[in-house]
Amino acid sequence: MQRTERLFALAEYLRGRRTGVTAEALAERFEVTIRTIYRDLDALRAAAMPVAAERGRGGGYALDRSYSLPPVNFTAREAALLVALGRFAIDMRLMPFAETLESALDKVRAALSTSAQRDLLARLGELTFLGVPALPGRKGVRAAVERAWFEQQPLAITYVDSNNIESKRRIRILTVQMDRHETRLEALDLDLNEKRPFRLDRITRAEVLEQTV
Repeated sequence: MQRTERLFALAEYLRGRRTGVTAEALAERFEVTIRTIYRDLDALRAAAMPVAAERGRGGGYALDRSYSLPPVNFTAREAALLVALGRFAIDMRLMPFAETLESALDKVRAALSTSAQRDLLARLGELTFLGVPALPGRKGVRAAVERAWFEQQPLAITYVDSNNIESKRRIRILTVQMDRHETRLEALDLDLNEKRPFRLDRITRAEVLEQTV
């Protein structure tokens, strides 16, 4: 995560939590050093965001309680996941509050611009929930997969197949499917120029390729 992106994420994180968060917790959340977090907090203050340190139990860094939050602006990425998860909850009858949830999802869609709504529809068509995957992927791999999929960038992966043979591939993710056993990426293998499935839990390394392939 680049610094500008991290600063925005840090500001959003503090917006969502009006109680104090320690520098240690923030450093762990954003996977940086405490020293880096202190520099980031100073940068937010320099940008006129009222970040204050609170002492005592439940203390830490928080936005000043008098700070008036601006309206929430969803990105297409955030809205796609919220709507997809909401639709999954409704379809699987995970909760009895379907009408309330449908209303909330309509508000999420309404918060998007026209172009972001188009992006949302495209992303929703590529995301399928069939259950809760039992086999998790590595944190760094998940982050790279998410970025590559949402930004429609190619991905370099190290993959271990069912015979325990490791290979390096360059792929472009087409769809993401999550069922009760595993998460599968339907992707175009850019070296073989053919579609192939890849299990997320068998990807040991992943890196987004910035250039267009």
